[in-house]
Amino acid sequence: MHKNEKVNWKRNTILFLFSQCITLFGSTLVQMAVIWYVTLKTTSGIWVAAFSICSYLPQFLISFVGGVWADQYHRKRLIILSDGMIALITLLTFFIIPFLQTEPMFLGVLLLMSVFRSIGAGIQTPAVNAVIPQLVPSEHLMRYNGFNAMMQSIVQFAAPAAAGVILATFPLRTTLLVDVGTAFVGIGLFSLVLLPKQESEKGKGTVIEDLKSGIRYAYCDTLIRRLLLLYGLFVLLCVPGGFMAGLLVSQAYGETYWYLTAVELVGFAGMTTGGLLMSTWKGFSNQIKTLVFGLLLFGSFSISMGIAPTFQIYLVMMTLYGVALTMIQTTITTLIQRQTNIEMQGRVFGLMGSMYAGFLPLGMAVFGPMADTVPLQWIMVASGMVLILMAIWTTLHCRYS
Repeated sequence: MHKNEKVNWKRNTILFLFSQCITLFGSTLVQMAVIWYVTLKTTSGIWVAAFSICSYLPQFLISFVGGVWADQYHRKRLIILSDGMIALITLLTFFIIPFLQTEPMFLGVLLLMSVFRSIGAGIQTPAVNAVIPQLVPSEHLMRYNGFNAMMQSIVQFAAPAAAGVILATFPLRTTLLVDVGTAFVGIGLFSLVLLPKQESEKGKGTVIEDLKSGIRYAYCDTLIRRLLLLYGLFVLLCVPGGFMAGLLVSQAYGETYWYLTAVELVGFAGMTTGGLLMSTWKGFSNQIKTLVFGLLLFGSFSISMGIAPTFQIYLVMMTLYGVALTMIQTTITTLIQRQTNIEMQGRVFGLMGSMYAGFLPLGMAVFGPMADTVPLQWIMVASGMVLILMAIWTTLHCRYS
């Protein structure tokens, strides 16, 4: 590879990752703002559950189809179109809001907006994951996946804080414009990125045919099949320690805003540190060992969080838990990118997106009611033990060629 080509792929990759982080910032900010608005205005568990379902279920249903399209069509155009669709739906909502006379009408329109935004995310995400190995040489994938994870953690930390500041100053309607503005900037940056030729655009079959071929491909490749299964279980077991952390803290240490804020801060700090670690260290030469190491750490920290005697020790474990979480996510993504043929990348990452969007609400549905009858600390300890067993299973059954 000539020096100019090296500069070009690095420049294109950095531009691409920054463009996606900018759009992610706007999307996350608006999603948080809508959920908070609904929570405070309705104080209704049914409405909050409805918005949570509408934020994940459409993405779960469309992700694999989005992966097929990522293999059939030009990925750059697909990402720009889905980004533009999300921004357009948000802008239309901005213009419709003044004509809504009642609170149920207002909430109904926000619910419909959440559905379309989730569909857009389900189309966009597999294409984004498929573009990274299209831009980055195989030997640098771990480093740039780690860099991407670090940037996304920073965005996911900053977006809720920004949402709180904007909502305290402006009405929800004005907040929606943030996503429109970030989409405009993100699309502008991405338009400067030159993607290598995408051979998979030739010889397109029907969506149903490509759906079947994608499932068949993922199932027949032993490593991909096992990594996807591992990823789904990993997402499921992230729920008690990650997505229910606020409940655990309130049960074990007391209901104070300071405690809840501290948990969010150290969690994102850990994930950011994990992304930085993977972008510099790049893991062991055998990436299965990196995955096993991450699972062992993640399981151990999950158990430690469940038995932590003080809140300060819990915060330290939560930070390390975030580091291990990013290590696992980055390693699984890199292994799948390297193992999957370029013409099947979209479909495999569509499946991966469906696993995330499916197992996350499943985990909430399972562990949420369970936490009302069983102390969440016990659930954390049990999930940590299962994660350690998963590490042992990975050692015995996963081989990377």
